Parts: sequence; C-alpha cells; structure tokens
Amino acid sequence: MANTDTGAAPTITIPVIDISGYIQGSAPQTAHIATQLAQACRSPGFFQIVGHDVPASLRARLLSQTAQFYALPAETKAALHRGLSANGARGYEALGTEVLEGSYTDQKEGFMFGRDLPPGRFLQGPNLWPAESVCPGFRATMEEYFTAVRGLSVKMFRLLALSLGLEEGYFDGFVDSRDSVSMCRIHRYPAVTPEMASKSRGAGAHSDFGAMTLLIQDDIGGLEVFHRPSGTWNPVPYVDNAYIVNIGDMMEQWTNGRYMSTLHRVISPVSDHDRYSVVFFNEGLLDQVIDCIPTCVKPGEAPMHKPLTVEAHLRKRYGDSYGENNTREIQSEA
Repeated sequence: MANTDTGAAPTITIPVIDISGYIQGSAPQTAHIATQLAQACRSPGFFQIVGHDVPASLRARLLSQTAQFYALPAETKAALHRGLSANGARGYEALGTEVLEGSYTDQKEGFMFGRDLPPGRFLQGPNLWPAESVCPGFRATMEEYFTAVRGLSVKMFRLLALSLGLEEGYFDGFVDSRDSVSMCRIHRYPAVTPEMASKSRGAGAHSDFGAMTLLIQDDIGGLEVFHRPSGTWNPVPYVDNAYIVNIGDMMEQWTNGRYMSTLHRVISPVSDHDRYSVVFFNEGLLDQVIDCIPTCVKPGEAPMHKPLTVEAHLRKRYGDSYGENNTREIQSEA
C-alpha cells in the first residue's frame, strides 16, 4: 500500500503552465504550450494553468455563492437531492454519499449541475435549483460560471489536440456539441481536528472517470497526487488564479496510455474554516467510441484497450462510485 505520510518533501512537482499566449493567438507560444502540455500529461498527469480567460471576479462570486448554498438548512438542501434528478445525476449530495476508497466514506457535500436539457439519456436532464428567495443569485452565478468554464474546457481540448499532433479542432465535436455531457460540481469539505484527520478523507483515492477535469480550489489545500514509483502522496499547492487540470481514465485509454490518469485524493482540512472547491468535467458524447487515437500507436503496435463507448465507460464508473465500494488498490511500483 502507499505511504500516507505527507510530511516529507514532495517527490513530484506539479507544473504550472501559462496559456495566455494561446488565448492571445500567438503561434510560437502556442507550440511551446502544447509541448509543455504533452510533458505534463505524460507525467504526472496533473498540471496547473494560469493566463486563462475566466475572470477572477466571477470565480470569487462562485466561491461566495458556494459558501452561501452550503450554509442553507439541511432540509432545504435535501429537497434538492440528486435522487430527484431525472436521469441526470444532478442536485445535492450529503456527507457520506460517495465512496471512492475502500472503507473511507467521503466527508464532503456536493451539488452537481450541467447543461439544462429535457429528461433524456444518461447524465442528461434538467438541473435542480434552490428558489431565488432562498439563495439569491446562486443560479445566475452558477450558470454564468458554467458557460465560462465550459469555454475554457474547449480551449484546453484544442491544446490537447495540438499536443498529440492532431488538428486543433480534433475534439471539437466531442466536447462542444449540444449533446456533449459536461457537468460542474461545487464541494464543501468540513474542517476536522488533527485527531480526526488521520481517520478521515475529504475524497478517497481515485482517478477521474472522463477525459479532462478542471478544478479551482481555495487556499486551504488538501488535494494530493499519488506518485507511483515512490509510493508517496504529494500536495497540489494553491496557486493564485490557477486552474488545476488533470487527465481522466477515458483519455488515458484514448491515447493508448501515452497520457496518464493519476490517482488523487483530498485530505479532510485541519483548519478553522471549511474547504471549498469547484470541479468541471467535460465527458463528451455518449455515443463516442473510445478507440486508440492514430498518433498514439506506432506502426505494427496493437492498441492496449478494446474500443468502448463513452456511455458504457461512464455507467460503470458511476456505478462503482455510488454503488459498490471502490476497492481499487494503490500499489507502489518501486
């Protein structure tokens, strides 16, 4: 099993990549950014981006509204429970809803929303919102942020395509179509005492289900990334105005293992304050077949995985997370 001691010096460094050159349309800087991205996606599979175009004022309002929502009475939040969602996995999740690591029950609250659609296929449907009178400005802020971060996600997939030697718009149909599944989830991690921290997980060790994740966290910290060669957990430091980006299982398979989906967890915060974070998943088209990208297989080499659809992959992972315990072992390769 992995060493859970986080007091030692970090084994890995999480790269910080400035993408402003791409946002501004500089071809030389874009090529450099794509190279940095390729290196970070190979290892450690996590990086942070700065120089993006999501306004700081919007992100500040987002975190303020997140705290306002979680201060609501328990019965008000329970009235928005995800079990009431029409096949869309939207709405509120109470503490202990999700199990991501063995016997650890996640100590976090969550609220999921996405593109507001009529009831339909898996992960598609209408959102659940608190009344404006109950949580003023919440829905408007969440919808404004969703539009902004979804736009940033599309840009990141374009950079990802360039990093793989593909046309810039290679993933556009996958992530930027009307039926592309994209979801946003706000989290509250209650503060714990030092004695409780060793027996608790904010979020258990897991790798993300989909293709790419974009996360903002506050300055309390707690997110850790697993380094397989040394069997150590390494903190992801808070960087002002940064998004944390990581590759998910779906993209690791799509790239034939070239890009890495890395195990990570959240330690329950030992603090006088709760921890807040906001995560965005762009999971793509449900009918997309995840087959090896042509630039990720050498002549004469066979793909490592059998093709499967996005929907089949996501249904299994959601079932593991919200159904039976996820007992995936964390093994050291040392």
